[in-house]
Amino acid sequence: MSIKKAILIRVQIVYLMMLVLSAFIVFQILNLQILQNNHWQKRAEDIGLQYRIKKAPRGNIYAENGIMLATSIPLYKVAMDVMVVDSTIYKDNIFKLSEKLSEFFGDKSIEQYTKLINEARKAKKRYVIISQKLVSFTDREKLLKFPIFSEGKNKGGLMFEKIEERTYPFGELASRTVGFVNDNQEGAGLELSFNKNLSGTNGKALYQKITAGEWKPIGTGARIQPISGNDIYTTLDINTQDVAHKALQDALMKHKAKYGCVIVTDVKTGAIKAMVNLGKNKDKEGEYQENYNYAIGDQGSIDPGSTFKTASMLALLEDSTFSLTDSVEIGKTAEYKYYDRTMRDTYVIGKTGKITIQQALENSSNIGVSKLITQHFGKNPEKYLSYLEKFGLNTPLDSNVRLVGMAKPYIKNPKEPTWSGVTLPWMSVGYELKLSPLQMVAFYGAIANNGVMIEPYLVKSIGKNDKILKNFVNKSKNLPFCKKENLEKLKAMLEGVVERGTAKAIYTQKYKIAGKTGTSQKLTERGRYIKKYHTSFAGYFPADKPQYACIVVIDEPEGAEQYGADVSAPVFRQIADRLVKQDLNIEAKPIAQRETSLFVTDIPETTGWADDYKKICEELQIVTTSTKENMWVTPNAGRYEIDWKPTTVKANTVPNLKGMTLKDAIFLLEGLQLQVYYTGKGRVKTQSLMPGNSFRKGDKITINLEGEISANTVVIARPIRRDTTQNNNNQKRDTTRSITRQTEVKPERKTENKTEEKSENKENKIDNKIERKTENKTTPRPNNEQNKSQKPKKSMVIYRKDKNGKTFKEERTAN
Repeated sequence: MSIKKAILIRVQIVYLMMLVLSAFIVFQILNLQILQNNHWQKRAEDIGLQYRIKKAPRGNIYAENGIMLATSIPLYKVAMDVMVVDSTIYKDNIFKLSEKLSEFFGDKSIEQYTKLINEARKAKKRYVIISQKLVSFTDREKLLKFPIFSEGKNKGGLMFEKIEERTYPFGELASRTVGFVNDNQEGAGLELSFNKNLSGTNGKALYQKITAGEWKPIGTGARIQPISGNDIYTTLDINTQDVAHKALQDALMKHKAKYGCVIVTDVKTGAIKAMVNLGKNKDKEGEYQENYNYAIGDQGSIDPGSTFKTASMLALLEDSTFSLTDSVEIGKTAEYKYYDRTMRDTYVIGKTGKITIQQALENSSNIGVSKLITQHFGKNPEKYLSYLEKFGLNTPLDSNVRLVGMAKPYIKNPKEPTWSGVTLPWMSVGYELKLSPLQMVAFYGAIANNGVMIEPYLVKSIGKNDKILKNFVNKSKNLPFCKKENLEKLKAMLEGVVERGTAKAIYTQKYKIAGKTGTSQKLTERGRYIKKYHTSFAGYFPADKPQYACIVVIDEPEGAEQYGADVSAPVFRQIADRLVKQDLNIEAKPIAQRETSLFVTDIPETTGWADDYKKICEELQIVTTSTKENMWVTPNAGRYEIDWKPTTVKANTVPNLKGMTLKDAIFLLEGLQLQVYYTGKGRVKTQSLMPGNSFRKGDKITINLEGEISANTVVIARPIRRDTTQNNNNQKRDTTRSITRQTEVKPERKTENKTEEKSENKENKIDNKIERKTENKTTPRPNNEQNKSQKPKKSMVIYRKDKNGKTFKEERTAN
C-alpha cells in the first residue's frame, strides 16, 4: 500500500469519526431539548432551578432639547454568600461589617446585622439578602470597600443582583402625561400608550430557589441578554410646563377648587408645549397632585360654557352678512324665556335693551348669542351643526395625540330623542354637549393660525441610541375653515374681550391677548343645575402675531370669585407674561393705550419720592390708598387702585436704589452722608454697596444708571460735590458730569422726564410731551431724619408743545 493511499484512508476515518460525533451531539441536543425536556424540567424544579424573566431596561422619554422626563436606572439588590469567607477573617471583622452595614442602610442595629449573618453561617446558607433596600452604582462601590466584602467576591461573599428601576427626574411635573406602567401592565399616559415601544425584549437568566419567594441567580453566563426599549421624543417644553404648573397650582390653592388643567400649544405646528393636570390630594388636605388627565379624559370633558360662543359666532358670520355693528335685542331684565326655561345674563349690558353683535361676544351675553343663533339657524339646526363639524369640534384627536383614555367629543344632533326646542339656544352658549379642553384649545389654535386646523400632537418620534426610527407627522387640513373677512371680525371680537369685555382685568399694554372667558354651571346626575361652576379661559397670544394657544380650566372654585374672568383668566395672563419674557422669538412691543377707563396695573415697583408719585396720580385721576405716611414709597398696583408701600430708610443701612431717578438717589444718599459717584443716565440699575449692609459716614458708593449714551460722550464716574459749610438741611445737587471728546466741554446736566398726557380735544390723539429741565434753583428736600411735613420747593423750566407742535417755555414753582 502506497503512502499516499494510507494517508487518504486515515483522513477518511477521521472525517467519519467527526461526522459521527457531530451527529451524536445534535441527537443529544434534540433529546434533551425535546424528548427529555419534561424529565429535566421536573428535575430542575426539584432542586429549585428555573429560567426566570430578566426584564429589559425601558426606553427613555424625552422633552424638547433632550431633557429626560423618564428613564430606567440600574439599582442593585445586596446579598451575601457567608460560606466562602475564611473563618479567621470572618471572626475578626464580623462586628466591623455589621457596624458599617447598620450605618449605611439604617434599617437594622449592629446586633441585628450580626445575628442575621451569624445565623446564616450556622445554617450554611449560600445566599442571604443583606437588606431590602436597593443601592445605586455609587453605593455599590462603597460596599465593596467594607470589611470582609473587600476580600473580593470569591472570598468576601458579596453578591449583587441588577434591577432596573424607573425614575422620573422632574417628579410631579407632567407626571400624568408621562404616566406609568405597573407589574400588571396597567397604567396611564405615554408609559402605557407606548408600552410596546418602551418595553424592549426581555431576557432570561437561570435562578435557584432558596426560600419561599427568594431566588438566587446562578452565574452570569447562563442567560439570554435583554434588549433595551426604544426612546420616545415628545413636544413638551419643561420650562413652559413648569410655568403652567406653578400658576395653576397657586390658583387652585387660592380658590380651593376641585381640579384644574392647562394646555399650551404651538399655533404654527400644533405641538403641545405643556399639559398640566392637578386634582385634590385625598391624603393631604389643601394639596394638589397629577392624579388624572383632565385635559383629555372623560372627567374633564363637560359643557365648555362660554368659550364655545366663539364657535357659534363664527358659524353665524359664515352663514350671514351680519356686521359687528348690527344689533340684537336682549331686553333690560337680563332674562329671556325659551319655552319653559329661562336664559339669563350675568348682568344687564347697557340701558337700551340693544347691543351690537360685537358686544354680545365681548360681554358674553347668553341672551344675545342664543337669540342670534336661534333666529338664524332655528329652522335648520343641521346647518349650524355642519359648521361645528367644519371647525373640527367633533373630530376625535386621539389618532394624533396618541394617548390612551382620550374622551370622544359629543355634540347632540336633532335625531336624538333628547333634542328639544331649548337645545339649540343652550348649545349655542356651551351647554348640552361635551368637549375636552384639548378639543377647545385646538379650535382656538386654528383661529390664531388663520383658520387652518392643525391637530395637536404630543410625540414627535421614536428612536434609539440617537437614531430616529420613526417620525410622526401631525395632521393638518391645510385649507382655512372659514372666510378671511369673517376670521378678522372674530379676531377683533376676541381681542375686544380682553380690551373692554369680560376679561379686561388681564389686559396688558406690553402685548395683545385674544381669548374668551367661560363659566358653565354644573349639572347633577339627576339633570339639575346646581351652584357649582366650571370656569375656563381659552385664547392665544401675542394676538397680532400668534405663537401660543392656551386654555386654562378650573373646576368648582370656592369663595366669592366663581367666574372664568376672575378664576381662570388671571392664570392665562400669568403664563402668557412668563412665556413672552422668556421666549426670544416673541417681541413684546408696547401697544397703544386703549380708550377705556379701566385701571391698568402695569406699574414698575420702583421706590421714589412720595409727593412726586402722588402728584402724578392726582393729575391722571388714579385712585390711591395709603395706610401710612412716608417720604419714600413703592407703588403696589392692585386691580383698581394703587397702594403706597412705605419704604423705610435706616440711618446706617444702605438703601435699595434700584429704579430710582438720579435726583432722588443723590438726595437720599447725601442725606446719609455717603460720597456718591455715578455713571450713565436714566434710572438706577446697579449700586456698588449691597442694600441692607451697614456703612460708615463718608464711605463711597457708585450707582450705575441704565440708558443709551452718545457714541461721542464718555461718562466718567465722579463724586458729587457737597457744600461742607452747610448742614444736611441745605444740601445741594450738582449737575451731570459728562465729557464730550470732540469739544471737551462739560455740558450742563439735563434731566428729561417725558410723560404722555391725554389731550382734551375730540380726537383724543394728541400727546403733549413735556421736557423738564431742572436748574440749580432747587431748595433741597428735608433730610431723611428731619420733620416729614417739611416739603421741598422746586423751580423748573418746562418746555411744552401745543396742538400745532409749536414749543413754548413756561417756568413753574412746585411744592
